[in-house]
Amino acid sequence: MPTPFRSLADGAAQRDNNFNLIRLFAAWLVIYGHSYAVTASGGQDLVLQLVQIRFAGAVAVDMFFLISGFLIAASFERHRLRDYLAARALRIFPALVVCLCLSVFVLGALLTTSPDYWQSSQTWKYLLRNVTLDKVQYFLPGVFEDLPSKAINGSIWSLMVEFRLYLLLAALGMLRLLRGWRYNTLFAIGLVAGFTMIDTGALPPWKVTNLWCAAFFATGVFAWVNRARIRLAWPLLVALIGLAAAMRGTTYYHVAYFVAMSYATFFLAYVPKLPRIRHHDISYGLYLYGWPAQQLVLHFVPGSGPLFNTFWATLLAGTLAALSWRFVERPALQWKRRLDRRPPTALPETAPESPLAAIRDPA
Repeated sequence: MPTPFRSLADGAAQRDNNFNLIRLFAAWLVIYGHSYAVTASGGQDLVLQLVQIRFAGAVAVDMFFLISGFLIAASFERHRLRDYLAARALRIFPALVVCLCLSVFVLGALLTTSPDYWQSSQTWKYLLRNVTLDKVQYFLPGVFEDLPSKAINGSIWSLMVEFRLYLLLAALGMLRLLRGWRYNTLFAIGLVAGFTMIDTGALPPWKVTNLWCAAFFATGVFAWVNRARIRLAWPLLVALIGLAAAMRGTTYYHVAYFVAMSYATFFLAYVPKLPRIRHHDISYGLYLYGWPAQQLVLHFVPGSGPLFNTFWATLLAGTLAALSWRFVERPALQWKRRLDRRPPTALPETAPESPLAAIRDPA
């Protein structure tokens, strides 16, 4: 049994971690989870059967936002504001722009049944609003209209939520609210209010989803701010998972799930000796191309089931993700690493030297 780290800060100070592997698995989990909706097969994926309140794709998004909050808070600590924003843009936009252009100018152009595809405002809204992360657009005229879901890419909504959280974190940082008791007070008030005072039943589903994502992101930031105080130990992990299992079906099960998921993600990131992915992080590309790949599989093999869809969409999206990494993301990250090599602005005395030397920021 591996020796647990004394604290989350000890884990963050190590070169090796499992973040890339977790993100890759989470990106695949999104494909698997979406396969039931894409194919309109009914039934529940295995994760939903186990967790009950979150399907596989939602659990993956929870992990994404948690990890993102942790790493992005670290990134803000190490960079000047201008460099922080540039680093975030270089991680998100190059791959997103290419994916959207391929969707409009290749996938849409080849598959559309609309004679007015190029003249339709819907075509250009899909490109421009999504590329600017303004307001998510899901449809292209005449494309996938014979499928259960007509969306071109049902996953990109999360990028708009995440980028706004990047900006909010920067605003809090400029106001010096990301340190110690100041952030902890804000976090405690926000989390308690969110779990006890907000009537999710009265909100539209997309707002509930956005609040859930924000809560995990804020928890990731909390973990970074308090990393020296958070212990990573097997007994605590087992206790939290056991508590969540015991509370399934109760009123506050979602709180137990939230805590257990958050702790388990950081534990898996730093404690177990898992296969390392150091140089080829295709998780973002797999996330971007997963849904379009699933739609293409169903388009060419109508009536296929979720497991068939998951298998072939994984191969197709994985190929596109590898190409995205090789020709788009890695070159963009070369520019990002130039920012990482600049001397950091004043860090808190508790920050370890080069805390994320071997970690790439998530999408």
